[in-house]
Amino acid sequence: MAGLIVDRKSSEALVVSCFGEVLWDYFDSGKRLGGAPLNVCLRLQSLGVDAHILSAVGSDALGNELLSDIKERGLDSDLVVVNPNKKTSTVEVILDKGGSATYEIATDTAWDNIELTPKIAERVESSDIFVFGSLVARSEVSLNTLRQLVKCSVYKVFDVNLRKPHYALDTLVELMNVADFIKLNDDELFEIAGAMGSKFNSLEQNIEFIGNKTNTSNICVTKGRHGALLKVGDKTYYNSGFLINVADTVGAGDSFLASLIYQLSVSKDAQYAVDFACAVGALVAQNHGATPKISIHEIQKFMNPA
Repeated sequence: MAGLIVDRKSSEALVVSCFGEVLWDYFDSGKRLGGAPLNVCLRLQSLGVDAHILSAVGSDALGNELLSDIKERGLDSDLVVVNPNKKTSTVEVILDKGGSATYEIATDTAWDNIELTPKIAERVESSDIFVFGSLVARSEVSLNTLRQLVKCSVYKVFDVNLRKPHYALDTLVELMNVADFIKLNDDELFEIAGAMGSKFNSLEQNIEFIGNKTNTSNICVTKGRHGALLKVGDKTYYNSGFLINVADTVGAGDSFLASLIYQLSVSKDAQYAVDFACAVGALVAQNHGATPKISIHEIQKFMNPA
């Protein structure tokens, strides 16, 4: 079945490669597996997608545990390189009373130094979709690898995750220019558009501005509890959010993106895609942890409880 963003045979599994950080998120309650690309990958896998994580860990106890956890979740860890000279990444996560997170991210970690290998390049070339984020572009080594992978990828999804001070406008613009699809939140949209010279004040105008500046016709902007706006070509679709009690928001945007990619790849119904993705993001936010188990039945019941 042909979707809106990829065209493939219905008998074939959708293949997605996710490039970037894998790490341990440290909360007051303990540590949890994390990293936006890994969260996206795990949610895609739960939806039946053939998903692959491309990253690196250190040759240390945390790296061994991380690889073991990835395998236990059913993901292939063959393309997570073990770097004997760099540490496995850790992040201190601080949740406010509303469940929103701030992050203290260690620098010069294993995933900051992902070297291009033939196996990684082959995996990206054979994937229907290549997902990458902004955080992995903070270091020259991984950014150069990303630049090479973008050249051999079929369909490129740029997941903007601005974590101060770990980004530069020039790099963001470069990556938006090569992307086929851009996902960001409303704060990120206004910050980037303003830095690029936008004088506009509305969400829609700034989406149009970035689309025109970067020649990107497919853009999605999440709005927290207020849902999301999806622009596909010259059409715009809205979801106004779902009523939930927030436990923590960590990983909600990642599961949103994974669910959106999945639906836009298997169907031409963009409205259902953004509704489905918002539902999954909401379900994640009302659970603790970035990748709680959520079945298709649970998602459908949440969307239509009658």
